Amino acid sequence: MSALTGFKRSDGRWGFRNHVLVLPLHQVLSNTAREVEGLVDGAVAVSHDWSGEVDSDFERIAKVLAGIANNPNNFATIFLTVGTPIETEIITRSRSLGATELHVLSLSELGSMTALLAHATNLATQLTQKATAVVRVDAPMSAIVLGLECGGSDAYSGITANPALGLASDRLVAQGATSILAETMEILGSEHLLAARAITPEVGKQIIDVVARYERSISYEGIDIRGAQPSRGNIEGGLSTLEEKSLGAAKKAGSAQFTGVLEYADTPPTPGLYFMDTPGHDIEQLTAFAGAGVNITVFTTGRGTPTGSAVMPTIKVATNSEMGLVLTDLIDLNAGTISDGVQTLDEVGDLIYQEILDVANGKLAKAEINGQHEFNLSRLYGSTL
Repeated sequence: MSALTGFKRSDGRWGFRNHVLVLPLHQVLSNTAREVEGLVDGAVAVSHDWSGEVDSDFERIAKVLAGIANNPNNFATIFLTVGTPIETEIITRSRSLGATELHVLSLSELGSMTALLAHATNLATQLTQKATAVVRVDAPMSAIVLGLECGGSDAYSGITANPALGLASDRLVAQGATSILAETMEILGSEHLLAARAITPEVGKQIIDVVARYERSISYEGIDIRGAQPSRGNIEGGLSTLEEKSLGAAKKAGSAQFTGVLEYADTPPTPGLYFMDTPGHDIEQLTAFAGAGVNITVFTTGRGTPTGSAVMPTIKVATNSEMGLVLTDLIDLNAGTISDGVQTLDEVGDLIYQEILDVANGKLAKAEINGQHEFNLSRLYGSTL
């Protein structure tokens, strides 16, 4: 039997969960989506603050909403709408992206929030019953689309959890999986090292160009991002410079070659290691991963960041034992054992690799058990990006 199992979708992708996602397309319906999640076992929901406006960020927002509706971890998605043409445009886009079963419930057609909640609850119940009848089958390692995330970095991040995750990522990529490093701000000062690992000079130039583009978008407002980082939390964790933070963050990507560069929430076209241009905000990055079709994420943390995703199982790895052995309700693995001298880097890399497989095979990550379903739409607000 294969070491990996999942739900094979008709479009060739693989899911490791079989959720029914309740997705509001207007902020006034976010509470209804959460109510359905609370009433129906097997349903998950996201909340957001978008009210249907069409501005310079609309393409970015539409891409994410359509992408998360079609994340391969979803058996089906229920759109909650107020009944506008803009919502129809997003739904049409969603239908063109993948094979996820899509349903639409409109407030304007049903006539009241009470009726919308009743219909959504009934539909979600029917869909979750169908989803539970679907069985897992053996999956290839290429089924894995792994998101690499870190938040609340500390002085241990670059010597414990991040390089251990890098070893696991390398091992998966060598077996045909896809792995995505993101957070453009988090690689400032180390971008040349990542570019040197690009599979072609063109990909290397793209990495450099993405970072330069980000710096231009900040500097035009007179902000020196290299002087404003690391953050206060990073400093309290023992980091002293932006370069130290960036060198540590980059270690999540191991030593494999970079296959390509992705814009925010873009789907990787082939297996391999990618860099995605995202903000440094943890939740905005996870949202981009969900929209890009990532089906499992590993999140290293030195401060115990309690962040998860409605559609992607998110494995939390502590960088230090002082935090990892205390916040056991949040942390799945403690990589602080490396600095403690209890385990080697290779041993913890093996543990992370096995945890990825175990969670992909159905083991619940702590963030799933806790129902941590953070979601935030990333905005550019007319910047020069």
